[in-house]
Amino acid sequence: MFPIVSPLINMGAAVATERFLKRDPLAEQRQIFFSLLRRAATTKFGRDYGFADIAKLPFEAAYERYRRTVPVRCYADFWRDYFSNGYQEDPAGKQLTLRDVTWPGLITLFCETSGTTAPTKHIPFSNEMFHANRRAAFDMMACYLHHHPRSRLLGGRFLYMSGSTALSSLGNGIHSGDMSAITLRFAPAYLKPFVAPSPEISSLPWDDKLEALARLLLMDRDITGISGVPPWILLLLQRCTELGKAPLAKLLPRLELIVHGGTSLRPYRSEFSELFGKRSPNFLELLPSSEAFMGFQVAGEPNMRLTPYYGTFFEFIPFDQLGEQGQPGPDAKAVPLAAIDKGERYAVLLSTCSGLWRYHIGDTLRVTSKTTLAIEFTGRDKFLDRFEEKVTQSEVEQAVVDTSIISQVEIREFMVGPDIGARRHVWVLAVKGDLPSQASLQLALQLDKSLMQQNADYATFRRQDRIKPPEVITVEEDVIYSWSKDVRGKLGGQSKIPHIDPTLEGDLLKSLMYYAAN
Repeated sequence: MFPIVSPLINMGAAVATERFLKRDPLAEQRQIFFSLLRRAATTKFGRDYGFADIAKLPFEAAYERYRRTVPVRCYADFWRDYFSNGYQEDPAGKQLTLRDVTWPGLITLFCETSGTTAPTKHIPFSNEMFHANRRAAFDMMACYLHHHPRSRLLGGRFLYMSGSTALSSLGNGIHSGDMSAITLRFAPAYLKPFVAPSPEISSLPWDDKLEALARLLLMDRDITGISGVPPWILLLLQRCTELGKAPLAKLLPRLELIVHGGTSLRPYRSEFSELFGKRSPNFLELLPSSEAFMGFQVAGEPNMRLTPYYGTFFEFIPFDQLGEQGQPGPDAKAVPLAAIDKGERYAVLLSTCSGLWRYHIGDTLRVTSKTTLAIEFTGRDKFLDRFEEKVTQSEVEQAVVDTSIISQVEIREFMVGPDIGARRHVWVLAVKGDLPSQASLQLALQLDKSLMQQNADYATFRRQDRIKPPEVITVEEDVIYSWSKDVRGKLGGQSKIPHIDPTLEGDLLKSLMYYAAN
């Protein structure tokens, strides 16, 4: 970076950081709430739920009516009630048109994600959301540069491990694609020289892209930052060491920052430490999604902050009010930001400037400080997701049912969780009766096959070898109950065996395996 530019950047970063830290989250949430209602009052959704009338009330009364009137919805509910009416499929292809449905105007971009209840979700991505995300990214980088006044980050380029940059046409100039790819494709022209890789590399199949990215990192000494999901960043860096045959600190001397999100870094921390040794880059965590930007880590702070400033109104449901499949029960009561409690784990509801209203996103978080709104990401509701595979509890349970039917093995109870280092799932199955010697291998094959048939993300990651084949450990049917009683102190009543290990690093599963082995 030119010496004359650095002081100006540092001055701008200081001003932006001070402004960010002085924001009043409760006041801004009230403002966003009323702004969203007024903007969408003339849409079909707004008319259905009387947004114009709600917006005339004081905040407490308005929120209470909003909460009482507008039901909590997941994506399938929005598709059934509002989005599907704008969808048609004919020989010319798929078309999706949403004009004044849940957000004013025509939605021209959709974030395309693999669904857990349908093959594909098309999440509306409005111009307002695009600008909101950009403001969030600006604030995060301003805070980083203010905390690191000697940073050379802006003197180089950022490597994004995005999905494919290819966009699908939905007719009439409307497109869908991966959110990070949309962000890259429509980035301002002045940012494009600072972004890698090229569209040609981004559009490659996963294995080819990983190889190309690793070679690019090793050759291009101008790359100073990487952004992506922790397990995939690890694969990239491991491939760099294989190709370069030297420590990463020597291979990537200018790598200054890793921005990560999607899943917690904590389970992977030791592997990053082994790769970098004492000369580790800085790490920043963020909590983005196709639906809204939710939080980022202010440089110098140990945890992320919730960021309720970027076009989204937040509500929170205590985790214990979620049902077996991770959905809020009919009597679950959401609370606004002002009513959250420190230490409580919450499921998140979003009302956004893209036209999602009281949307149950599936992410959960825990508030660690009400003063700074510090949070920690605690995973998805009843999901197996440490490798971003987003396998639901219902899919896990269906896989066990399928496997029992095919193998004619009576599985009485089970738990599944991640083996982070081996990049695979480990299943502990409590079975009735004796099993043949090769039963565990056959059970693993059947579980794997069932999940691939049910979940598009899992199938893709398995084909690309991002997730290794699962391992199955069988135990006698009473062992898992004895473990729950002796180790957890829980047995009977409402104390169910968790079918998916809820801990970030698979600690519950490790405990069960150790107990069974001894």
